[in-house]
Amino acid sequence: MKKLASVIATSLLLSSAVVAKEWTDVRLGVDSPYKPFEYKTPEGELTGFEIDLGNEVCKRANWNCTWVVQSWDGIIPGLLSRKYDAIFSSMSITEERKKQVLFSEPYYNTPSGWFAAADFKLDVTDKAAFKKLRIGVQRGTVQDTHVTDNYARDNTIKRYNTSGDLLLDLEGGRLDMVLLDFPVGDTTLLIPEKKGAYAAVGDTFQLGNGMGVALRKRDKSLAATFNKVLAEIKSDGTYETIQAKYFSYSIKM
Repeated sequence: MKKLASVIATSLLLSSAVVAKEWTDVRLGVDSPYKPFEYKTPEGELTGFEIDLGNEVCKRANWNCTWVVQSWDGIIPGLLSRKYDAIFSSMSITEERKKQVLFSEPYYNTPSGWFAAADFKLDVTDKAAFKKLRIGVQRGTVQDTHVTDNYARDNTIKRYNTSGDLLLDLEGGRLDMVLLDFPVGDTTLLIPEKKGAYAAVGDTFQLGNGMGVALRKRDKSLAATFNKVLAEIKSDGTYETIQAKYFSYSIKM
């Protein structure tokens, strides 16, 4: 009986060790470009708010991290098929996504905003005013869900795999307006190089419950480390230092 008890105890310890995996190498999935959160420099290096924040998390957690670029429409399937270990790429926390993935605590939230040519006029507070418009969104985002639920009946919704493709169609006159995370439109359309050609339409507004790191549901220990380290970064001022490189306002949660 003692021998059997010893075997059982050993088995339980081994089982516990498997569950409490000690992470040393972590692959982070990211959709790029999504300026200012993640994009490439002219030299081809990934940079942006989330890249800097993710690298700081990796340094403090003593992880050897690798960034894996993945288009947004396949980013959750890529996680579930173990192409990477976490999605660190502006993923809104929604009830629907919680059925598939485990989220960290939210680490930022930003308002959404409508953008169009500077001479475009529309009262975005009047849902009935949205008629026969070509509206662009990035596929699979909270903005996609919002326009599909509210404006699909009387308008044409065009969905894009990347924000870059969406913006190209707006600039090419193939869209009337787009709905984006406000910082993305702010840093790509409302810039001096565009010479005032584009404008934000109406006030910004919030969608979703903030952005979190998405992980496979079994990887609870990895989620716990993300939560612990992100909380430290927020509490010691490092978050604000990183944020100030990319934003003139707070996105902290």
